[in-house]
Amino acid sequence: MQCKAAENAKQCNCSYEPCPRKGICCDCVAYHRDLGQLPACFFPENVERTYDRSIAKFVSLHLKG
Repeated sequence: MQCKAAENAKQCNCSYEPCPRKGICCDCVAYHRDLGQLPACFFPENVERTYDRSIAKFVSLHLKG
């Protein structure tokens, strides 16, 4: 299976522009998993811009309803 990096990048809400993984979802997920985080696409844009991509932040967003 070939990576659809160009298509994925169009939907990627990551605001970290020099990111070499933008659009390469498998690399992005692995990178953030190793850091105990989730990728930007799991967060609303206003939260993503804070760069707090912790699992705790994700859970707190969903517990509030």
